[in-house]
Amino acid sequence: MKKHLIGEVVSNKMKKTIVVLVKETTRDPRFGKIITKTAKYKAHDENNESNIGDIVEIEESRPLSREKNWTLVSIVKKNILKVEETQVSKEEGAPQ
Repeated sequence: MKKHLIGEVVSNKMKKTIVVLVKETTRDPRFGKIITKTAKYKAHDENNESNIGDIVEIEESRPLSREKNWTLVSIVKKNILKVEETQVSKEEGAPQ
């Protein structure tokens, strides 16, 4: 069975590749304090459909490159603020 993770896209500057930040909270066994662990995964995004700030689901796959072993399954939640900013900037035009 393949692993599935949910995280936030922090970079989409590469062609067909996104970087996903996955946060995991655990309880420290000795002190009982809640610890947040983070990990970044490079995932294959065939259609370049995800943007920075989107919440996505990724799935484990065969090695696609040296560091890329995950593929994009679906976009759970779009980043509404990023979409609104791009629409406003297109309407105003480029500043001179």
